Amino acid sequence: MSDLTADAVAPEHPGAGNPAAPGGARTVAAAVPPSLVARLAAGVTATGEPDLVETVAPLTGERLASLPRSTPADVEVAFQLARRAQTAWAALPVRRRAAALLRFHDLLLKRQDEVLDLVQAETGKARLHAFEEVLAVAMAARHYGRAAHGYLRDKRRGGALPVLTHAVEARRPKGVIGHISPWNYPLELSVGDALPAFVAGNAVVNKPDTQTALTALWARELLVEAGLPADLWQVVIGDGPVIGPAVVEHADYVSFTGSTRTGRDVAQRAAARLVGASLELGGKNAMVVLADADLDAAAAGAVRACFSSAGQLCISIERLLVHRSVADEFLERFAARTRALRLGGGLAYGADMGSLVSVRQLETTTRHVDEAVKAGATVVAGGRARPDLGPFFYEPTILDGVTPDMAVCAEETFGPVVSLYRFDTDEEAVAAANSTPYGLNSSVWTRDLRRGRAVAARLRTGTVNVNEAYAAAYGSIGSPMGGMGDSGLGRRHGAEGILRFTEAQTVATQRLMPIAPSFGLDDKQFAAVMTGGLRVLKALRLR
Repeated sequence: MSDLTADAVAPEHPGAGNPAAPGGARTVAAAVPPSLVARLAAGVTATGEPDLVETVAPLTGERLASLPRSTPADVEVAFQLARRAQTAWAALPVRRRAAALLRFHDLLLKRQDEVLDLVQAETGKARLHAFEEVLAVAMAARHYGRAAHGYLRDKRRGGALPVLTHAVEARRPKGVIGHISPWNYPLELSVGDALPAFVAGNAVVNKPDTQTALTALWARELLVEAGLPADLWQVVIGDGPVIGPAVVEHADYVSFTGSTRTGRDVAQRAAARLVGASLELGGKNAMVVLADADLDAAAAGAVRACFSSAGQLCISIERLLVHRSVADEFLERFAARTRALRLGGGLAYGADMGSLVSVRQLETTTRHVDEAVKAGATVVAGGRARPDLGPFFYEPTILDGVTPDMAVCAEETFGPVVSLYRFDTDEEAVAAANSTPYGLNSSVWTRDLRRGRAVAARLRTGTVNVNEAYAAAYGSIGSPMGGMGDSGLGRRHGAEGILRFTEAQTVATQRLMPIAPSFGLDDKQFAAVMTGGLRVLKALRLR
């Protein structure tokens, strides 16, 4: 690990730094004992001589768990087991499959403290931010548990010939979904994305990030308790460049959340097999504060937008675009709230922000800030590591005076760093927000809701929140969520979030007469009759 001290990061750091939150008596070692690790590790598909991979607790830097490493051969076995289980599962009525999701919903809420401990232990995030994952997963379980039948039921469509042709659109499961999930939201992005796949009749082979595999394994265990056949959800663990391609190689469809660079590789591999894929990738998300915004509300919203999960959230805000007339006043209020955030790693509520997940994330965050400051940017708040709290802590940081040549301006930091930029007109703000190749999430703040929606309509992002950071759009489970441009393909949530895991099939039944010359008509007469019929159908305004 590099020597990242407070002095090395920000020698001109203003103020005394963020306060520490109360710690609490519970430790990571006590919350995640070896017996729990061994129980959960049994859910990994790894059939050969055990080759163990170790994970680290970000809050302390100590070893957290030793987990079996899967091989490409294990991935093949996982798909074989999953395919056998999927056939019987798909034969069940949708309501039977949905019932498992609803039971899982109740179990999750009842036993949430167990998984909150795991999420904090594996990611280092504050407990409130870990609870956001519980919220998101419970909402997805309820939504698809209740709505899946409507999404998946056979739908009558207009037939080739009215009355004579009966056409139905049916939805069939893809088969076995290859699901590659990241470390930053290990509960939501593992089981949350898998739930619609299961209720649609699929099996899942999941490769979670090794660092946060215990959370995914816990969710699998709970879903099995809720009624999911154990073989239907296979978990494989290993190095991404080794196990990831093996998952894509066998999958009938691929669901991936991660970096844009890796997402491109996944897309190419899936395309080579003519297999579909949904990809939620990176972002450089913008928050637009218009001149008429409630500045106190906007400042509070910016804290949530920028520093939830220490900024390690795909839809978090890394660029603040503020109207010049209110920029200084907004910055003063936002900076005061930011400096007051309590940092801590206790396994209890009370901390406002936790740790980064790894030395890699700390180094990227530090590099972006240091390079910007060296090139002339100003640290308004934060700007330094906090090794007194833990090995990967970094203060929530606000930069002013960032220019386009600085890495922090265009590259995704994925840490608790945000840069402020000023604008004079709505057109200028929209152009700045749309100036990156990414298009995942954005936020608009104004007292005029009609104006806010008008600005939102011009932003090239998959989700836009008016007077909220990210939770309003993401939590609207009935509506699609995903990225434009380099932020990905496909959508989670809503109809698209479940139909992506299905194949559309049209079943058309013809009655009384064929769609061909009949009843003594020759080819020319048939063509004339059909031509007349088409004109009548158009006149009757039929589709």
